[in-house]
Amino acid sequence: MLSQLRADQSGLTLIELTIVIVILGILATFIAPRVMDAPHKARVAKAQIEIGNLKTALDLYAVQIGDYPTTEQGLEALWRAPSPIPQNWTGPYIQSQTFVDPWNNAYVYRSPGTHEGYDYDLYSLGKDGKVGGVNYDTDITNWETSTENQ
Repeated sequence: MLSQLRADQSGLTLIELTIVIVILGILATFIAPRVMDAPHKARVAKAQIEIGNLKTALDLYAVQIGDYPTTEQGLEALWRAPSPIPQNWTGPYIQSQTFVDPWNNAYVYRSPGTHEGYDYDLYSLGKDGKVGGVNYDTDITNWETSTENQ
């Protein structure tokens, strides 16, 4: 009867348990970096979308007023009429008065712009809040940068 009890017992051996833990560790090694980068990628995407929305609002403002807001008037001119009130101002041109990027830094707006072919500069300084940078610290801009490796 004692031999019958031992034959019917089931469970994981130490070797089987070790193999499962090793497999889970290998999977975590490949999956964790992707999961850890997701919030950073989402913030970059959000900043790109917000800059696109602000560009649309600025273009509507320029069509109605005849010019883009000055640097002094800033993005606030999309929400409240600047002083003196332009004759054709029919704003607000945006739905909310939020002019900060996903890292809680103010979007930078400069008009006239300093980049050829663009009437204004509109950008986020990225995660680090400083000009330039790489990866998630890269500035997110309304202008295209060209590479001359051709």
